[in-house]
Amino acid sequence: MGQKRAIVCGYYGKGNGGDEALLASLLQMLPKSITPLVLSGNPNQTRKRYGVETCDRTSAFRVLEAFNQADSLIWGGGSLIQDATSAMSPVYYSGLMGLAQKRGLKTIAWAQGIGPLQRPLTRWMARQCFQGCTGVSVRDRTSAALLADWQVPFRVAPDPVWALDSTPVPGLWDLPAPRVAVTLRSHPHLTQERLANLTQALINFQGATKTCILLVPFQASQDLSIAQSIASQLPDTHQIFQLDEPQQLKGLFRGVEMAIGMRYHSLIMAAAQDCRCFALSYDPKVDSLMAELDLPGWKLTDIPDDQNAIAHTWIDYYANGNSKSRDQIQSLVDRALMHQDLLVDILVKES
Repeated sequence: MGQKRAIVCGYYGKGNGGDEALLASLLQMLPKSITPLVLSGNPNQTRKRYGVETCDRTSAFRVLEAFNQADSLIWGGGSLIQDATSAMSPVYYSGLMGLAQKRGLKTIAWAQGIGPLQRPLTRWMARQCFQGCTGVSVRDRTSAALLADWQVPFRVAPDPVWALDSTPVPGLWDLPAPRVAVTLRSHPHLTQERLANLTQALINFQGATKTCILLVPFQASQDLSIAQSIASQLPDTHQIFQLDEPQQLKGLFRGVEMAIGMRYHSLIMAAAQDCRCFALSYDPKVDSLMAELDLPGWKLTDIPDDQNAIAHTWIDYYANGNSKSRDQIQSLVDRALMHQDLLVDILVKES
């Protein structure tokens, strides 16, 4: 059987650790008989990091050229089809999917988290695209319910990052234990006052637990300044970890006792590495993950105003909380591989 080529599109090459982890998971799961061509915001970086063919996602000529050489197109995971950020994201990805379907390529919507879709036009476009797909997998019940309403066949499985390989982080084990990881990102609801309260709560928490605080920006443009602000105020041992390799980002949580996170994939990576997780939710996808994993936490708008109340909640969870059992983690990893099964069934078995 000859080598086939699949165009892979997602929010890649934009410096977002979660989206890069989805790409790494997809490449890990992609059948060896398929050559990926990744549409990226930074083609050179993506090519060097993953050893794959790439194309500038903004170059219409290059993208059309790629379509002429491909057998299939894969929407590569995550919250691509949502209009909460802007209408441009679903329009861009739906445009690619619609073009692929018109050209007769096999089309896969892979590991999707669909919505919110608040605009009638983007909702209609999304429905048309999903209905035209050769295969669809989603990562949460809300997306599954939407597809069921649209009468689109699908598979539902945990996020594929559960099954992503992890690698050790140089220097991590030189830091004193125990360690606690913190992943915050900018958001309108993370006001200066809330951030100040969280920072003071972390100072109090660290004083009580004698932990080393690891500040982990998942996307430098949104997270790094917050990490630096907190770091400048922590009196005891701490470290900012900026990691570009998704497998290392996941591997970081091997050496961590507890994670306090806003970032969706930071919570998945931490839980997968047998780490206690406390969520600070800014988005319905984090709400959904909290419900499915029974994670403690607050929505940003529900964070207590009292710094001591925040610190005491964290201290209590650090002392008495539990991570997922090994069996629970293995079950989530095994079920996440259903996303791999979809790729094999569509791209290999049906060829």
